[in-house]
Amino acid sequence: MKMNAAVLEKLNEPLAVVADIQIPELARGQVLVRVAYSGVCHSQLMEARGARGEDRFLPHLLGHEGTGVVEAVGEGVTKVKPGDWVVLGWIKGLGLDGGGAQYLHAGRKINAGGVTTFNEHAVVAENRLVHLPEGIPLDVGVLFGCALPTGAGIVTNTIKPVPGSSLAVFGLGGIGLSALMATQLFDCRQVIAIDINPDKLALAKDFGATVTIDARNENVAARLRELTGAGLDYAVEATGLSSTIELAFESVRRGGGLCVFASHPAHGSRISIDPFELICGKRLQGSWGGECKPDEDIPKFAELYRQGRLPLERLITKRYRLADINEALDDLEAQRVGRPLLEISPELNQRYLADRQK
Repeated sequence: MKMNAAVLEKLNEPLAVVADIQIPELARGQVLVRVAYSGVCHSQLMEARGARGEDRFLPHLLGHEGTGVVEAVGEGVTKVKPGDWVVLGWIKGLGLDGGGAQYLHAGRKINAGGVTTFNEHAVVAENRLVHLPEGIPLDVGVLFGCALPTGAGIVTNTIKPVPGSSLAVFGLGGIGLSALMATQLFDCRQVIAIDINPDKLALAKDFGATVTIDARNENVAARLRELTGAGLDYAVEATGLSSTIELAFESVRRGGGLCVFASHPAHGSRISIDPFELICGKRLQGSWGGECKPDEDIPKFAELYRQGRLPLERLITKRYRLADINEALDDLEAQRVGRPLLEISPELNQRYLADRQK
């Protein structure tokens, strides 16, 4: 079998959309998925722009959140079978860790990790797949692969806000908006949304933010002091900037204030904080995928979506063809979009709907 895919050939250059890439035979623990939709997030942007430092796996495929249908399974795979509709994600769940794959094109190898989604077909490790829950549209299901478990997971699994608390979200991309939505599951007194994009700030109000702060025009630290007095109970940082992690940590209160960051600043970045603030009881914590256990948490998030409590479709602001992947990356970098959606094989949607009606 052969396919088309977007390939990272060289850092700081546009991805190459390559045809007739040969798909390898499945190894133990691997699954072949025909990809329907893929998300695009800052992790791929950082890889393509060289912000993660040296890349010794070039050329390679990209993408780590998507949906699709299983076409074949390798030895030992029991979690899914051909015909199953699945969510592809980077957070490891149950099943075999089948490792990455090597594709071939014109005599050269193209590397791939345990999951990729900027491609028409993907050889995926069994433990990077979860069944797409009932009632979840095929396009919306993409967000269950990264944005939702990471952002909402920070709130539901890591922070678990106590009633009457204050919480601020710094950065309103896919992860930040997912975190903001999840605050509505708790009885917070203040929910503050901070960004530089007026459209995202307007959306944040619809998602339950009690206050929005435009970081372009306001002194964020001073405004937060005005709003909270002693400081925030919780801060979620999702911008990918070391300076914002520092600001978010500065903004939480002494005596138990917690700052959690899921962002990934550029390679070589450092954060600088006053260690005395740690002695005074402030806490700083990174998050690996919102402490999400995909096989347990995705069904829970799906139920909240079905109840209308997680309006995920509003995170998807623009759709692109695979051939337009570089436009999607440029728009994401310029903050012109929320969560770009790649329509890899959108024709699968009719088959999906027919299967769900059986």
